[in-house]
Amino acid sequence: MQISPTLAASRGGAPSLPLAVALAIAPAAGVLQSKALAPIATLALLLCVLAHRRRHGTWPWPRGAAAWVALGLFGWAALTALWAPEPLRALGTSLQIGGFVALGAAAACAVAADTETAKRRLVLAASAGLAAGLALAAADAATGNAVRAAVRGLREVPPTLIFGLKPAASAMALWLPLLATVPGLPRGLRALALAAGALVLVLLPGETPKIAVAAAGIAGGLALLAPRWTPRLLGAGLALSILAMPVVLGAVLDRGLPADRLAPSAAHRLLIWDFVTDRIAERPVLGWGMEASRTIPGHRDPPSAEALARLHLTGPDTPAWLPAAGLLPLHPHNGALQLWLELGLPGALAGAALALLLGLAVARLARPAVATAVLAAGAVTAMLSFGTWQEWWVGAELMALAAVAGLPETTS
Repeated sequence: MQISPTLAASRGGAPSLPLAVALAIAPAAGVLQSKALAPIATLALLLCVLAHRRRHGTWPWPRGAAAWVALGLFGWAALTALWAPEPLRALGTSLQIGGFVALGAAAACAVAADTETAKRRLVLAASAGLAAGLALAAADAATGNAVRAAVRGLREVPPTLIFGLKPAASAMALWLPLLATVPGLPRGLRALALAAGALVLVLLPGETPKIAVAAAGIAGGLALLAPRWTPRLLGAGLALSILAMPVVLGAVLDRGLPADRLAPSAAHRLLIWDFVTDRIAERPVLGWGMEASRTIPGHRDPPSAEALARLHLTGPDTPAWLPAAGLLPLHPHNGALQLWLELGLPGALAGAALALLLGLAVARLARPAVATAVLAAGAVTAMLSFGTWQEWWVGAELMALAAVAGLPETTS
């Protein structure tokens, strides 16, 4: 039975309203504590689904090949618990993140079915939230992280507190392209807002957000010129990079690199990737099991003398902590390698198929250039930083997914 839009509107709040509220508070909340993004996203996405049910009388079940591939990925992840080092953790993470992704896909359907008025309100709320989050992050960075220290009740600012801004910066880089759709704002002012937001993110700590902003700008600009082909090519490129990552990266690292010219964190990342590609080669088909990155044999060992020499990390300028650092503290800092390491060939194939399908889906959206920029920013962060299954990062991605699914068709 079809319900008229007028009758539907009278049967409860807009399905996109919870997401609008979440995106209004998430950037600032993420600056203060990035882990807050997970509960914010969970509650918002759940309320979107319930609001759609109340308004339309039906559940917004996820449809399409991308949803089935995502569910298949986590089904396989759950199966790998049979040989994972920590079976209960593997099964629990598979069900938890798989359910989270299913909820996000359902919320995206709910937001996409909302009215144009509600969608414009969503963008306005997200834009206001981004402005507040960027301002708070800039104030914290300018005061030597005094803002976040005060929130934590610290009298002195520990040197490690600076790293807490990196997750928030990456999340805001993911959401920044939404500013391009602010309704009622002239194109020049929208461009100025994007440039100002990008400048703040570039000045904040962390290299990954800087690269994500640049990638989003390039991909979004190309999508303005070729709105159908750019996201498709981006999805295909991501799929290919997922499949080829261990072989290509392993070959490059085996030949050696002048890692001494890089920042210490980047050099450590190369050592991590060198270790991970070797472990992938040991179990390329089935992988080591979901969440195996945390406990894989040798993950706490320091780099070998051969690896340090091959990457030119034996000189006097090498930081003292680097030769003693663990090879894999928590995760590979590369989504493609984590899929291969933990879930093997089936996981990599599912991840590649999902990337390809997302590119095809973006090409069909009302605002493909904005969605392409979001996809590019997310891909950079996924390939260079954070764990694939970290709840706060998955929550940030799912809120971005739901937001781009519900972008208004016009900015008037």
